Amino acid sequence: MTIAILDGGTRPNGNTKILTNHAIQGINAEIIYLKDYQIHPIIDMRHAPEGFQDRNDDYNSIIDRILPHEILIFSTPIYWYSMSGIMKNFIDRWSQTLRDPNYPDFKRKMAAKKAFVIAVGGDDPTIKGLPMIQQFKYIFDFIGMDFAGYILGSGNKPEDIYEDIEALFKAEQLQKKLN
Repeated sequence: MTIAILDGGTRPNGNTKILTNHAIQGINAEIIYLKDYQIHPIIDMRHAPEGFQDRNDDYNSIIDRILPHEILIFSTPIYWYSMSGIMKNFIDRWSQTLRDPNYPDFKRKMAAKKAFVIAVGGDDPTIKGLPMIQQFKYIFDFIGMDFAGYILGSGNKPEDIYEDIEALFKAEQLQKKLN
């Protein structure tokens, strides 16, 4: 199975990246750092006669990279009890892709994938991160993807994640599942 990781972090070697790397250690995966791309926010044109317009950014190139993969891992720090802004921008744009004639099978192709979420936050994330997990569940349900699991880790300052033995263990369990 092929794996793509959508990394929504902005901190170099942040806690979420560390935990995600722990989960995929020794596994071949394509990592897409969303911070390295220009992804404009959606302009909602669902009901406009002319429909959605091209945003002239890097969004479609990311879609082209993830579509061939069977597993997607959404890796994001928990910011204000939700996913990072760049991750949200990326997912918001799916509304546009669902109506894009260049991607007529987008929903069908996405529905064939398994999705995992790895997220780290500093304010009791195993409880306060659950609304974000619920949000991902609704997103995956809408698109038809199999939500295969998630890991919520605790870390605020750089490298705090190494103290979250439970999250590291869960990452090792996910690694076994992905092999």
